[in-house]
Amino acid sequence: MNLLKSAFIFFIAFFITSPDSSAQSRREISIPDILGYQTLKCDFHMHTVFSDGDVWPTVRVEEAWMDGLDVISITDHIEYLPHSQDMDADHNRSYEVAKPLADQMGILLIRGTEITRSMPPGHLNAIFIKNANLIEREDWWEACVEAKEQGAFIFWNHPGWKAQQPQETLWWKEHTRLLNAGILKGIEVFNDREHYPEALRWADEKNLTILANSDIHAPAGMVYNADRNPRPLTLVFAVDKTEEAVKAALIDQRTAVYFKDTIMGERRFLTPIFINSIKIKNKKIGLKNQEVSRLQIFNNSDIPFRLKQRQPSVGFSCPPEILLEPGRTVSIELTGTSDEVGQMNTLRMFYEATNLITKKGEALPVNIDVPNK
Repeated sequence: MNLLKSAFIFFIAFFITSPDSSAQSRREISIPDILGYQTLKCDFHMHTVFSDGDVWPTVRVEEAWMDGLDVISITDHIEYLPHSQDMDADHNRSYEVAKPLADQMGILLIRGTEITRSMPPGHLNAIFIKNANLIEREDWWEACVEAKEQGAFIFWNHPGWKAQQPQETLWWKEHTRLLNAGILKGIEVFNDREHYPEALRWADEKNLTILANSDIHAPAGMVYNADRNPRPLTLVFAVDKTEEAVKAALIDQRTAVYFKDTIMGERRFLTPIFINSIKIKNKKIGLKNQEVSRLQIFNNSDIPFRLKQRQPSVGFSCPPEILLEPGRTVSIELTGTSDEVGQMNTLRMFYEATNLITKKGEALPVNIDVPNK
């Protein structure tokens, strides 16, 4: 009876998320490759029926493919198994079930698990592990040491989760112990729909890799919408789409976090993302004093860049705010304000992108150079 019940649950969950299993379409996420790296769209935190999720592992793979992801990790809990009465399997089973389909669909699946404890230390994800069963230890420290010995990359999940830190988001001595032992390497600054400003500050202060993940439990179609409410992602800048390259990028802190319409990360990554996303369509605009010229800027990314002028331009005026919508060309007016502008080969506009946030928590300053002559 339990087996029949389980099969029915999996059957229904699959068809909720896959209305036509014979023909599916993938949304390609347009964020440029930068600095010689591939920009990989990743989600390193998700659950299936093998812990407290609602779907079969292969459904997670199909959802990731349809949502435009490149890399995922199924991180079912070790200690919290509410479906255990119906699921008699070890902690590696969700990975083993999902891996063949992931390989077929070109999704890089990283073996992972979640070490689930009360605060402190809270919940920790260990990815790039070899055997989740060996991480099942009564003592949380021993579990973390075992994960490290397996070569895991370990990060702190949802540090500001109100269920564990209801009054204030705190850094505990246990996290310092993990950090000093070389075990704690990263931290989620965004989880599902929650942003943790303290986590961004800790990442900067303590040299931690920043991540954003869905922590998804329900079918993806019931939680996220690719156009209006996309799932949060970790952008990984890797030399190629292999486990070795992704792990190296995480260790080297080559990541940014993408949620809603915002990207957070180091300036060395945000600046080239912006530069490689926009294109000036005018060959030259020929602006002169007391004249108006139209500038056309095309945004070839899926990111809506929200620009606010941070200082006046020399010899001409431009709009105080600009919205560069994804996949669209915006036309804006530039007005000459001095004779000097007619002699300038290049006009420079000084803005800050208010939805590109640096690891210091500041809007990214950007310049737009416009060919004039």
